[in-house]
Amino acid sequence: MSATGAPRPLPDLAGDGARYWQALAQGRIELPRCTACARFVFYPRPFCPACHADRLVWEEVPGAGRVYAFSVVHRATHPWFLDKTPYVYGLVELDVGVRLPTTIVGCEPSRVRIGMGVDPVFEDVGDGVTLLFFRPAAG
Repeated sequence: MSATGAPRPLPDLAGDGARYWQALAQGRIELPRCTACARFVFYPRPFCPACHADRLVWEEVPGAGRVYAFSVVHRATHPWFLDKTPYVYGLVELDVGVRLPTTIVGCEPSRVRIGMGVDPVFEDVGDGVTLLFFRPAAG
């Protein structure tokens, strides 16, 4: 709960993304990879959006990446976030080429930059849910 008393919005752990959420709960990032064109797929779905093949396999990927785009959020989009602003919502491009929507944590919003190296942060938020955030890379 936030200071507003609103429950935190949580993802649906079932469906095509179930394995993604299970891996996060174990402190790992797993993504589907197309066996036809070798591209990683995110968001998880039953086919490759690049070549439309339906032959996907799940692989663990490293979490290192770079900030691809971001916005500093000053106006909450849900009551749970009212006392969390400002925060940084962005896209992180992992070194394997896929872009993940996320929140950048561990630094002041004014310090976030496009191209900044980031490392994953796995946060158990309760109810069997682990969320993936990113913080500035060490060094």
